[in-house]
Amino acid sequence: MDIKENYKKVIGKIEKACQRVKRDPKKIKLVGVCKNQPVEKIKELYNCGVKIMGENKTQEAELHRSQLESLDIEWHFIGKLQKNKINRILVNFDFIQSVDGVKSLEHIHKRSSKETEVFIEINIGEEKNKSGFTVDGLKKALNYISNLNRIKVIGLMTIPPFFEDSENVRPYFIKMRELKGEINSFKLPNFDIQHLSMGMSDDFEVAIEEGATMVRIGTAFFGRRLL
Repeated sequence: MDIKENYKKVIGKIEKACQRVKRDPKKIKLVGVCKNQPVEKIKELYNCGVKIMGENKTQEAELHRSQLESLDIEWHFIGKLQKNKINRILVNFDFIQSVDGVKSLEHIHKRSSKETEVFIEINIGEEKNKSGFTVDGLKKALNYISNLNRIKVIGLMTIPPFFEDSENVRPYFIKMRELKGEINSFKLPNFDIQHLSMGMSDDFEVAIEEGATMVRIGTAFFGRRLL
């Protein structure tokens, strides 16, 4: 796998997607999803210009971070939050993207010594096998969340249902963009949703067309993982 060539292809697709909807490609943040990747490949991707890395597993992230501490990488946790790992996640990550429920928010609030910026995960397809707030569930919890004063919600994240044709994902991304606008219109304390983290290797172009500010790319950079 030639990571440099793969990076160029991804950047080209981002630029074309932005051209179609008159957006500035410089405002799209790339997150390199480095699950199960050797440090050498992560360094290659960093040297291409990707300065944000997303990790699913706490232990692997700690190993990667210790070996790459000389690089100015911004680390995002994008995996399943576990109560017994939250302290370690708060220490090792700059942002948590996968806050999937009120209980998770409460645990982060309880264990934070300062304001912690988070993304709330939305189960936009209401799929039983996925974590996250439903749209209605989040709306019902907004006032409660806004009173957790050591939490600041700066983004929404989603993994929509998978379709072979990425065009079928578009309605879910539209719904996310509308949700962002609606929540921001309420002007709630401790909410300032700047980011929509949506779109992965198979559908990031559609996500960008519908308002993604952050796309999480693994396979398109590193190739398919061997299980």
